[in-house]
Amino acid sequence: MNLCDQNTIRDLLGRHGFHFSKSMGQNFLIDPETPYNIAAASQADSTCGVLEIGPGIGPLTCQLAQRAGKVVSVELDKSLLPVLAETMAPYSNVEIVSGDAMKLDLGALAAEKFQGLTPIVCANLPYNITSPILEKLVETPCFETITVLIQKEVAQRLSAPQGSPDGGSFSLFLQYHMETEYLFDVPREKFLPAPKVTSAVLRCVRREKPAVAVEDEAFFFKVVRGAFLLRRKTLANSLSAALPAYSKEAIQDAICACGLPADIRGERLTLEDFARLSESLKR
Repeated sequence: MNLCDQNTIRDLLGRHGFHFSKSMGQNFLIDPETPYNIAAASQADSTCGVLEIGPGIGPLTCQLAQRAGKVVSVELDKSLLPVLAETMAPYSNVEIVSGDAMKLDLGALAAEKFQGLTPIVCANLPYNITSPILEKLVETPCFETITVLIQKEVAQRLSAPQGSPDGGSFSLFLQYHMETEYLFDVPREKFLPAPKVTSAVLRCVRREKPAVAVEDEAFFFKVVRGAFLLRRKTLANSLSAALPAYSKEAIQDAICACGLPADIRGERLTLEDFARLSESLKR
């Protein structure tokens, strides 16, 4: 069954009485090369257990199943379960889990389902949960790589060089834990229904250790987030609003002690800059 053929998709969905849900951000791939390329980019092989989130009708799932030792796909929309039961019937190494990936214990799920396999993630993520699900995946240390199809603008931001105006606090959080790589674009016409924006594939590889060494990780990220609280303001003003326990003079002194310009904005700092700044503030 060609799960990227529009006539096949319409017949399949009509047979099961399925209707697209805008609230769930459902956009199914209709270009067979795209799921093939995404699965290839994940570098899944027989030693891997792949977690997929939001399989839809399963075009990416099929490609992953042909590469990986096992694929576990988490689907929130219960109306897609009978569809997936049909489309995944040929693949004995695919298991569909009905549930909300944001509420499941993904580490426990991987430990249960992927015994003896290396857990990785590969998914066409719904746009409306991109940041929270990525944060959850990054904070689940068993996943060594994360390969996702997301909105192009978000992929560009998450892979932006540190210290560039294109990044943000979440970009730095991601790059603290992972090495990020922007792979390729997927035009809107490759989907049914077509989204309003272009998509792109982002690949993240977990670092053996964080990008920078910090003594207090919680405070470090409090400083990072605070630096972007008032994005159009200087770093000193933004941190003054975010860290009320510190006087503006103390913050300015810490910035100067790190060799940074007094009027610098938070977006210009790298992870190393933030590491020095957070330690300076703690002292």
